[in-house]
Amino acid sequence: ALRLSYLSGGGQDPAILAQLLHLQAEATALENGAVGPRRGRRAAKPPGTRGLDAALLAMELENRRLEDELLALKVRRERRANAGSQVARQHAAELAHLQAEVGMLRCHMERMGRWLPP
Repeated sequence: ALRLSYLSGGGQDPAILAQLLHLQAEATALENGAVGPRRGRRAAKPPGTRGLDAALLAMELENRRLEDELLALKVRRERRANAGSQVARQHAAELAHLQAEVGMLRCHMERMGRWLPP
């Protein structure tokens, strides 16, 4: 939630994103450790599963890193789209203003043309 809040707020600092990812990995490791049997006793794991757990955690961290990257790209794309639409609105407003000025100048010229000698 903290990482998503940071990204949606416009955060893009890779160092902070790395720290958030590290904190999330620590929290996941703590949660996985707290899930075991109570009173400090843990069920014995079959040999070779420790490497699988580490590989699974590494894969999960990589997936989360990629999700963060995707979210950051989406946020940047939305910002660019918003900036582009703002520029388009400004250009449309300027165009309307210039067209109104041209119309006023034409009217002015038509009125003045009546008063000019041939």
